[in-house]
Amino acid sequence: MIDNRIALAASLFALAFCGVAAAAQPGTGGPAPSAAAAPSAHAAELVDGEVRKIDKDGKKLTLRHGPLKNLDMPGMTMVFQVKDAAMLDQVQTGDKVRFQAEKIDGKFTVTQLEAAR
Repeated sequence: MIDNRIALAASLFALAFCGVAAAAQPGTGGPAPSAAAAPSAHAAELVDGEVRKIDKDGKKLTLRHGPLKNLDMPGMTMVFQVKDAAMLDQVQTGDKVRFQAEKIDGKFTVTQLEAAR
């Protein structure tokens, strides 16, 4: 009786392990990618904002913005670092913009910036 339980447990473990391994392989018919891959879907979204302040020396930009889904952040006004200081030359206070931000090295950073259409 105990041998049958051990054999059954070993079989169930092997089946579960194979299922996990198959799910980890892309294109094997496993489940859809996990939530860990989901932020990249939001990362491509540009958010509407308005330039409130430009700090070229500090390489910072203050933006009033809508919700940032990829950062799970509601709309507000806040200071961002900029990935590229040249972005600061593209805008003036009061400009309407569309942008993308990410958390890089613990800092909220604008990674893409363009004039609103």
